[in-house]
Amino acid sequence: MQELHDAPLAPLTTFRLGGPATRLLTATTDAEVVAAVAEADASGTPLLVIGGGSNLVIGDKGFDGTALRIATRGFTLSGTSLELAAGEVWTDAVARTVEAGLAGIECLAGIPGSAGATPIQNVGAYGQEVSSTITEVVAYDRHTRETVTLPNAECSFSYRHSRFKAEPDRFVVLRVRFALEEAGGLSAPLAYPETARAMGVEQGERVAASAARETVLKLRAGKGMVLEPGDHDTWSAGSFFTNPILDEAAFQDFLARVHERLGPDVTPPAFPAEDGRTKTSAAWLIDRAGFTKGYGSGPARISTKHTLALTNRGQATTEDLLALAREVVAGVHAAFGVTLVNEPVTVGVAL
Repeated sequence: MQELHDAPLAPLTTFRLGGPATRLLTATTDAEVVAAVAEADASGTPLLVIGGGSNLVIGDKGFDGTALRIATRGFTLSGTSLELAAGEVWTDAVARTVEAGLAGIECLAGIPGSAGATPIQNVGAYGQEVSSTITEVVAYDRHTRETVTLPNAECSFSYRHSRFKAEPDRFVVLRVRFALEEAGGLSAPLAYPETARAMGVEQGERVAASAARETVLKLRAGKGMVLEPGDHDTWSAGSFFTNPILDEAAFQDFLARVHERLGPDVTPPAFPAEDGRTKTSAAWLIDRAGFTKGYGSGPARISTKHTLALTNRGQATTEDLLALAREVVAGVHAAFGVTLVNEPVTVGVAL
């Protein structure tokens, strides 16, 4: 297991931000992951687990403790059953399942990060979420000090949330297991209107899984959501804010504010959510509050391709990024009474 001291963490994140860690360990096997976590817990050392770094905002002072980078590898496909080691590159794994003619995660192509992070955030895009195909998550339980296998029903999945996110200091994901679908090379039914429109089909239809994947990659690239080292619009964490989910009273108040600010004929995006609530679009809120594509004059700005991405233009600090995020949150709340919630995990800092 590789060990470095006073190690830069910024290169391990897609934001390319953050100070150094006191110690950085890189684990390439499950046993090394468990050993590193157990050692940190036994000694009382603060622990930061890093996968692909696509969902991390690390403070400029860095991390005073042990950062553990999970670099395990393992892709096992048996029929329609898939097992991924936590360190597998997610978008590469998606490509391999499509090549195998299987459906279920093809519309999650291009999402940066590692496989182990997907259940934590219940990663989703373009009408698919990993919770619909995950069967089990193998994790190290820091409370019981043993490796456990949690079936889907015990993962408490919801929109961009899970048991793993709710208990961030308990579980370290080691492996993720999926049940995919043999559909003769076709995709799952297209659930997202934008994807269906882009492919010239009706929502709910199936298309070639490879075509669905390529379409999603093009859509994501057009929004700066596919990593490209030379494109500062991709120096981000993708969507910085989750889409707000409002109860009936909050949604009616929101509608009233929209009509007051933008006119009675303006209808904001609204989608049914669990428990009778309504989900609206964070990107729409940000844009209509006056934070348009490319907003900002400093080293941290809104992406020129998508209002939901906050970006490092090359010389930003984490404080620059947070100042922009706070400005957006305050502006959206003042305009519409809705409080945006950050999607990336913050380390040593907070909005």
